[in-house]
Amino acid sequence: MTDASTKTAAGKGVGTIDTRKYFGTYDRRPLRVKDDHLRRVLAGEDFLLFDGAMGTQLQARGLAAGEVPELLCLTNPQQITQIHQAYVQAGSEVVTTNTFGASAPKLGGAATVEEVFSAAVACAKASGARYVAADIGPTGSLLEPMGTLPFDDAYELFAQQVRAADAAGADLFIIETMADLAEAKAAVLAAKECSDLPIFCTMTFDEDGRTFLGTTPEVAAKTLSSLGASVVGINCSLGPKDVAPLVKRMLPWSSVPVMAQANAGLPHVEDGITLYDIKPKEYCEAVRDMLDAGVTVVGGCCGTTPAYIAGERDLLDGRTPAARDVCRDFAVTSSQRLVSLPAGHVGVIGERINPTGKRRMKEALRSGNYDYVMQEAISQTDAGAQVLDVNAGLPEIDESATLRRLMADLQGVTNLPLQVDSAVPATIEAAVRSYPGKPIINSTNGKQETMDAVIPIAAHYGCALVALTIDEKGIPQTAEGRLGVARRIVAATDAAGIPRQDVVVDCLCMAASTDQSAPRQILDGIALVKRELPGVRTVLGVSNISFGLPFRPLVNATFLAAAFAAGLDLCIINPCQQRMMDVVNSWRVLSGEDQSAQAYVAGYATRSDRAPAPSAASAGGLGAEGAPAECPPRAADGAGSRDAASSDPADQARAMVLAGRKGPMPGLISAVLAQHDVMYAINQVLIPALDEVGVRFEKGTFFLPQLMASAEAAKAGFNTIKEANDAAGVEVASKGKVAVCTVKGDIHDIGKNIVKMLLENYGYDVIDLGRDVDPQVVVDTVVREHLRVVGLSALMTATVPAMADTIELLRQQAPWCKVIVGGAVLNPEYAKMVGADYYAKDAAESARIVGEILGQ
Repeated sequence: MTDASTKTAAGKGVGTIDTRKYFGTYDRRPLRVKDDHLRRVLAGEDFLLFDGAMGTQLQARGLAAGEVPELLCLTNPQQITQIHQAYVQAGSEVVTTNTFGASAPKLGGAATVEEVFSAAVACAKASGARYVAADIGPTGSLLEPMGTLPFDDAYELFAQQVRAADAAGADLFIIETMADLAEAKAAVLAAKECSDLPIFCTMTFDEDGRTFLGTTPEVAAKTLSSLGASVVGINCSLGPKDVAPLVKRMLPWSSVPVMAQANAGLPHVEDGITLYDIKPKEYCEAVRDMLDAGVTVVGGCCGTTPAYIAGERDLLDGRTPAARDVCRDFAVTSSQRLVSLPAGHVGVIGERINPTGKRRMKEALRSGNYDYVMQEAISQTDAGAQVLDVNAGLPEIDESATLRRLMADLQGVTNLPLQVDSAVPATIEAAVRSYPGKPIINSTNGKQETMDAVIPIAAHYGCALVALTIDEKGIPQTAEGRLGVARRIVAATDAAGIPRQDVVVDCLCMAASTDQSAPRQILDGIALVKRELPGVRTVLGVSNISFGLPFRPLVNATFLAAAFAAGLDLCIINPCQQRMMDVVNSWRVLSGEDQSAQAYVAGYATRSDRAPAPSAASAGGLGAEGAPAECPPRAADGAGSRDAASSDPADQARAMVLAGRKGPMPGLISAVLAQHDVMYAINQVLIPALDEVGVRFEKGTFFLPQLMASAEAAKAGFNTIKEANDAAGVEVASKGKVAVCTVKGDIHDIGKNIVKMLLENYGYDVIDLGRDVDPQVVVDTVVREHLRVVGLSALMTATVPAMADTIELLRQQAPWCKVIVGGAVLNPEYAKMVGADYYAKDAAESARIVGEILGQ
């Protein structure tokens, strides 16, 4: 990969050049940068030192449980300024405003967003800090499609904070502690579109190296730096030794500087005071390792004090930023997966989610049968696609709404990045805006009107872009003509700041049956583009080459091999056609991509060259319409695949839960009920399927989007059972009651809502007490409902004492009740210290514990 990366090093003067061009980022809007030092920081040429924890300092000064810290900017500004001053005296260049939770919903009408940010920035400025960073934390709600908060509503919440901070005089934004990539994207876009200040954005990760939604450090770095963040990184999460390997994984994939603000280890409580187990010296040793790797912005998060910052100041003084390698491979992302294409490697884009020439896909889109589309996605994923093309271009439907719905639903059944395929710029923008990742846009072309409309969208949202070699004159007949169109498009993408590796030129496949010179010109065009436009990638939709010819798959496969030899990088094909994937897999051996032919041997060792007996529907791989055969139905993997192939509706229902497909569930469960009683459907079909989902979630093969899609599929099955029972006048006994809530002072309810949904799907009656719940309300509910178990959630360190207060009150007034605790700031040791009976690290474990307590 030495030819696929570029070395960045310190020591180059920035002068008047664009501060973001140095790293090859996408958005060239001029930033309002306070001084030359900050300009050098944004160019990766100097260090920047943030402050440490605010909450820890407030708790040490007597912050009461349930008290809103942000309001202290108004009621006790001297105290907030004193904390900032302590960090400045320790060496901080940046102090972070006390506004982490200063969104309108969190403030709850106690003050306006504008009032809090104005006061908070004033407190920070009074400290004498060189820079004031406006702190913006998460909303506390899960965004659609997994949650209830629309992307646009989240954007507006963030935009209000951005405008308030800018008006108050902040120097930059720090968007921090994000666990949802879609929410981070909404916040970055709000800052980018409502201000011209630099944007620092950090996410928080669990011990397994992923956010609770399954995002990896690589995905976060590539997506957010492509989107236009000035600096990306990690905060909170873990101690510095555990953060170090995660932030190192970010470094190759971020085109901007990388930052780290770790916790001071794990919290524990002594005499009612929250303490952390990593001392400043040990903390700074781990920070040194990150600096050596190329991190240039540091500070501290939970548990860190001015002593930690002073140690980091000593580390930075006299040090020069380390050189680092930034990968320049073609790379796109979903929220869970980064797909990269080093030079010489080939990739597969699945073509099946497109109504053109596909009767069943047209019918599915017209009727809203999105389950059929999900099946196509699962099958293509299973067959080896690395990206999925998604097209909803039918004139008789709302293309924009349908495309956005498909892209949202697809996140629950596949982790592949998506290619947004539309000829309407407004539809493209609506789809990529809320997509939690870096997609491909398909496409622009050489027509000036199209370039003017589409290229700015790709640049603004940091997308890869397919460039069709067609212009106002049509498709050029020659390779040179295609190269000429490609030159004009690439000149425009260069001017827009889109890196060459994100531009994918399509030399457009024409039918050999009508012009036998076309294949040669296409192949020569690919070779010319790769030679004359260094850095760009190439793509081709292959199947048009065989239009009008018999035995089309043979022609397609032969041409695909020739295209790879000419330099093709990405092919848009039906991956369910074995002949096409045979070409891909064998080419990977011949090109050296499949090192030691390990993947090929694993997949083909037992293959036979003997042709199967053809059937009327499958001979030559052709369907009845003369188009490529459709993908066979498949489930997620393993046992799910076997169940999907079974004729037993119970097996099929279990497979659909594993695949996250709720569409077939009513019919399948009805078929189960026709053969078995209700308890069989629940205990032998739905519950075992959910248990398997939990196992895969624990193993890290499923993540929250898959967990929630599977839960929705199970819910569809339970609803069918309920409807059948209601019609028969039968009532199914509940498995027991559980109360859940977020503790006093904490309004973050994402985790609590996920637990509620999963418990309900397991058949429990869940009493949701909401968020910011007073301890006595919890106790009264337990006593009134005679509950044997209650679940308490807390996201913020400052609200953990309220959790302890609630548990203590339960012990006094309802000692029979078992308490399960969970949340981002909790761990087994902390759970024991607050007096809980159980600690649940996630929703799946919560369901297992409740079953243990209630004897299910």
